[in-house]
Amino acid sequence: MQLYSNPVSPFARKVRVSALELELAGLIELINITQSPLNPHRELRAHNPLGKIPALITDSGETLYDSPVICEYLEALAGGHRLFPAPGPARWTALRRQGLADGMADAAVLIRYEQTARPATLRWQDWIEGQFLKIRTALDALEKENLDGPVDIGAISVACALGYLDLRFPDERWRESRPRLGAWLAALSERPSLAATRPD
Repeated sequence: MQLYSNPVSPFARKVRVSALELELAGLIELINITQSPLNPHRELRAHNPLGKIPALITDSGETLYDSPVICEYLEALAGGHRLFPAPGPARWTALRRQGLADGMADAAVLIRYEQTARPATLRWQDWIEGQFLKIRTALDALEKENLDGPVDIGAISVACALGYLDLRFPDERWRESRPRLGAWLAALSERPSLAATRPD
């Protein structure tokens, strides 16, 4: 299998962490690319018409995207119900947390593009603040949750989204008002799969 990825992408990191947790990483060739909406990657676009990472090319030649689909595919290869709980309350909680974390990461990536790809004279500060509001309210919601328990797709997604915030927006200092969430991330980040994929 081949995975189009980027070391700093929270979505690609989620797939890489999942592959490590499922003991499938050795079966995946990483193709690390650099691109932006203004500089699309032609080879990637030939496999994923959206031109987005991550994208996984399976051994049969099919391309899967985006990260929730890829992670569920890897889960199926590994036998199921290791990262995605069986149907029931635990599954809906894990999927809800994945959705919340992915939304937070989406907002962070959009802010990053606005601040780096758009000319300074065209940047829309109110829009940026609207994206930050999504992130901050998601962080507040996570602070109230008990995230202790099995390392499932929800926990992995949250950890990768928080890691991206730390990388791109250290001035947010989100831990100052959310100590429980910060302590949870610090403990989980020692896990080999997260330590090995920590973005520089």
